[in-house]
Amino acid sequence: MCGIAGWVDFGCDLADRRAVAQAMTDTMACRGPDAEGLWIDRHVALGHRRLAVIDLAGGAQPMTASTHGRELAALSFCGEIYNFRELRTELEGVGHRFRTASDTEVVLHAFLEWGEEFVERLNGMFAIAVWDVAREELLLVRDRMGVKPLFYQPTRDGVLFGSEPKAILANPMAGRRVGAEGLCEVLEMVKTPEAAVFAGMHEVRPGSLVRIGRGGLTKRRYWQLTAREHTDDLDTTISTVRGLLVDIVDRQLISDVPVCTLLSGGLDSSAITSLAAAALAEQGRGRVRSFSVDFAGSAERFEPDAVRPAPDAPFIAALAGHVGADHHDIVLDNARLSDPAVRAAVLTAVDTPPAFWGDMWPSLYLLFKAVRGHSTVALSGESADELFGGYQWFRNPAALRADTFPWLTKGSSRYFGGSSLLDKGFLEKLDLPAYRADSYRTALAEVPQLPGESETDRRMREITYLNLTRFVQTLLDRKDRMSMAVSLEVRVPFCDHRLVDYVFNVPWAMKSFDGREKSLLRAAVKDVLPEVVANRVKTPYPATQDPAYARVLRRELAGVLADRNSPVLPLLDIDKARREVAKPEGATSMPYDRGGLEMALWLNRWLTEYGVTLDL
Repeated sequence: MCGIAGWVDFGCDLADRRAVAQAMTDTMACRGPDAEGLWIDRHVALGHRRLAVIDLAGGAQPMTASTHGRELAALSFCGEIYNFRELRTELEGVGHRFRTASDTEVVLHAFLEWGEEFVERLNGMFAIAVWDVAREELLLVRDRMGVKPLFYQPTRDGVLFGSEPKAILANPMAGRRVGAEGLCEVLEMVKTPEAAVFAGMHEVRPGSLVRIGRGGLTKRRYWQLTAREHTDDLDTTISTVRGLLVDIVDRQLISDVPVCTLLSGGLDSSAITSLAAAALAEQGRGRVRSFSVDFAGSAERFEPDAVRPAPDAPFIAALAGHVGADHHDIVLDNARLSDPAVRAAVLTAVDTPPAFWGDMWPSLYLLFKAVRGHSTVALSGESADELFGGYQWFRNPAALRADTFPWLTKGSSRYFGGSSLLDKGFLEKLDLPAYRADSYRTALAEVPQLPGESETDRRMREITYLNLTRFVQTLLDRKDRMSMAVSLEVRVPFCDHRLVDYVFNVPWAMKSFDGREKSLLRAAVKDVLPEVVANRVKTPYPATQDPAYARVLRRELAGVLADRNSPVLPLLDIDKARREVAKPEGATSMPYDRGGLEMALWLNRWLTEYGVTLDL
C-alpha cells in the first residue's frame, strides 16, 4: 500500500521542475513511510511513497521496464493485487521474466503484455499510474469498487494527479477554490462519482481509466454493475457466497508483514475474522489477531437508542473466544477525540471537512493508530451492509418509496445532518435540495435493468445500486484516509468484484429469505459463528455518548464566534450558533444531534488551514 503522485506537462521539461514534483510526492509520506521514489522523463514525473507489504526488498517504485537498454514503461502503483501469483505464472508462460517477487512488477508486465485491458485481469484494490514511453501517454486506473482513491486535475498541457487532493494542491498550478457544487459535496451525504470538492479537480471513477496524451484526455469505464438473471436456487446461492468468501479472505491474507482483523462483534466483521482464523490455522500461521474499539466509561453510560440497542463488548468477546483470537480491545480516552492535534491530523488526512459521523473520524484515526503498533495490514467488514441489505432503509417502506436516496429520508438520516447551524441565505444559495434531486436522478438513470423483473426486485436493485455507488464510497474514503494517515493498510473482502457481481443479481427474496437483514450472508457463515453473534441485529460503528465531548465542542464554537476573523462566520446562523453554545453545562447530546456543531467547527478549521477561496 502506498501513495502516488505525478505530473504530465507536454509544454515543458519536468526535469527543471523536480522540486515541485518532489513536493507533491512528499505529501504522501504518511501513506508510505518505508521508501520513496521519483522518476522523471522530460514530460512526465511519477512520484511514489511506499508502505512495504509484499516483497519488502524488491518492490521499490516507481518501477520501470526496459528492453535492450530502452525504457518501455514506468509505473507508480498503490494497492494490492490478490491474484498476482496466477498472473505472474501466465506472463512467464508467454516469455516475461521477473526480477522481484512483488505484485508491482506483475502489474507492470501485465500492462506491457495486454495494454490497457490488463486492468480487467486484476483482482484487488488499486490506483495505478503507468506511463507508456513510446506513446508518451499516461494511464490512470482505479479499482472497480473505488477502495483506493485517485484524483486528477487537467491542466493546459497535461494533468496533475495523486492519491489524495493534497498531492495536487502542492503544485502551484492547482488552485484552492471551491464553488457551490464542491460545497454541496461537502454538505450532502452523497459521493458523486468523479466529483471532487476543489474546483477543477476530479476523481477517477471506480472501475474506470483515464488516458492523457498529446491529443488530450479520454475516459473509459472497464467495469460496472450489470443486471443478469439469477438462476441458482437458494441452497446453491448460499454455498456460492460461502465459497467466494473463503477464497476472498484466503487471498487477502497474503502479506509479508503482520495481518489482523477489525472486529466489532457484528455479523460482517465476525464473519471475516472467523474465516481468517480458519485460513491462518490451515496455513500454519497461528491465531488470528483482532482489534476492537470502545470508549472509556462507555459501559457505565451506555444508553440504547434506535440504531444501537446494545454495546459491542459482549459480542466481541463471544466471537474472539469462539475462534481463539489473539484479541485486543482499544479503549479510547474521550478527551483524545477532541484533542486539537488529533483533529488537525484528521483534517490533514481528508483535505476537506469530514462532515458526517462527527467523533467517528477521530476515533477511527486513533483506533488505526493503535492497531498500527501491532500490524501493518487489517481486514475489515466494510460494504457487506450495502451488498446484502443490512441497513434499516432496505426494509423501511417509506424510504423505499421516497423519490430520493433512502438514507436521506426521514428516520434514516439522523447521522447525516450537518447544516443545522448554517445560515439560511447561504443554504438557499447552494440549493441543496436541487443538488440532491439532480444527483438522485442521475444515479437512478444508471441502474441496469433486467427485463421481466418484478417491481419489488427492480426497486431493490435500484436501492442496492445507490448504496454501492453513492453511499459505500463515503465509508471507503473514510476508511482509506484514516488508515493511511497512520500507514495502516485496510483490506475490504466484501468489495471483491466477483462477490459484488454475484450478489448484486440475487433476487431480494433470497437476500431476505428469513425476514431479517442480511439473511443470505448470515446463512452463508452462521456455522462458523457463535449463535449470539449470528443472530445479532445490525449495529453501526460506535460513537461516544460522553457529554464531556459535546461540551468541548461547544467551548470551541464559542471561541470561533468570539473571533471576528473566523472565516466560517459568514456561513453560520449566528443566533442558532449562540444558542448551541449557551446550552447548560450538563446538557448531553447523542451522536446524531452533533452534526451541525461538528460541521461548523470542521468548516472553520478547513477554511483557515487550507486557505480556501469560496466562489459562490
